[in-house]
Amino acid sequence: MLFSEIRLGGLTLPNRVVMAPLTRQRAGAGDAPTALNALHYAQRASAGLVIAEASQVSARGKGYVGTPGCHSPEQVAGWRLVTDAVHAGGGRIFLQLWHAGRRSHPSLLGGALPICASAVRPSLPVRLPGGAEQPPVPHALTLDEIPGIIDDFRRGAANALAAGFDGIELHGANGYLIEQFLTDKANHRTDAYGGSLPNRLRFMMEVVAAVVDVWGADRVGIRFSPFGFANDGGDSDPEATYNAAIQALDGLGLAFLHLIEPRVSGNTDGDPNAISAAALFRPLWHGPLIVAGGFDRAKADAVLAEGVADAVAFGRAYISNPDLVERLRVGAAFAPYDRATFYGGGAEGYTDYPFTPRHGRGG
Repeated sequence: MLFSEIRLGGLTLPNRVVMAPLTRQRAGAGDAPTALNALHYAQRASAGLVIAEASQVSARGKGYVGTPGCHSPEQVAGWRLVTDAVHAGGGRIFLQLWHAGRRSHPSLLGGALPICASAVRPSLPVRLPGGAEQPPVPHALTLDEIPGIIDDFRRGAANALAAGFDGIELHGANGYLIEQFLTDKANHRTDAYGGSLPNRLRFMMEVVAAVVDVWGADRVGIRFSPFGFANDGGDSDPEATYNAAIQALDGLGLAFLHLIEPRVSGNTDGDPNAISAAALFRPLWHGPLIVAGGFDRAKADAVLAEGVADAVAFGRAYISNPDLVERLRVGAAFAPYDRATFYGGGAEGYTDYPFTPRHGRGG
């Protein structure tokens, strides 16, 4: 099934292999993508769908050095290099729209405080050029400020359309701003955006409505990490929170739901008590579902055959295997990745990984 066609919203994909969004911190001046980024994505255009890396929707949405944005003309022009290259290779590409929220630092924001649903300081440090530093207590958005953040997502969506993308994915995972409103760990508000589940869902639903107004629902996806704790995320009752979130989104006609797969219980392969997030939430979601989280060919085939997911996203495997689809198809070994080159730098560890001899260098 991994190599069968699938209809994903407004697109027909030739296979069910998805390139997961991967922060690599290699944007150029002004946080604009460059020809190097275009080559990187073009090398991986055989994926059924490429989801480009998290891209801040405003200057204040930035969370790391070297991440691309989608809020300036220069960034739109840079992304056009990428989309043209992927389309020339026969691929399809969505852009992941992102706001880091409290997972940032004033040194990345021109001295401004990071923002959050509430003034709750994250417990984990932020990676900076001089080393990791603890972020400050963030600024809690006021009711008057929230519409402006939603407009940032709307503009980011419009810029992605102008840059030639085929759709967008909202980053609702890994402890960033949408999740910060959704979960009770970071959202201590007592107004219309906090407290009850319907109130904590409000920001997410308003962002979804804003970007759907630009793209149409069938070109918009959303990514969640219901049981993950990345970037000091998490919730006291994730099953209830994400039941409500997924039910609220189901029926809107979105292109897909994308779930990151830390297990609900049990962390080892073969644990008979382990339940995957996709299996848990699948009954609530009636559209296409993408699952991500350490998959290989056998596990991908199994999750598709069971109907738990409709497509499988690969992350780290795509870093070092630009021709991952071909390797999966013929059973070729995966090239190992070099963790030291994950973040920042140039071509090394980015565009110089080998292709299988049958495939050729490509790009």
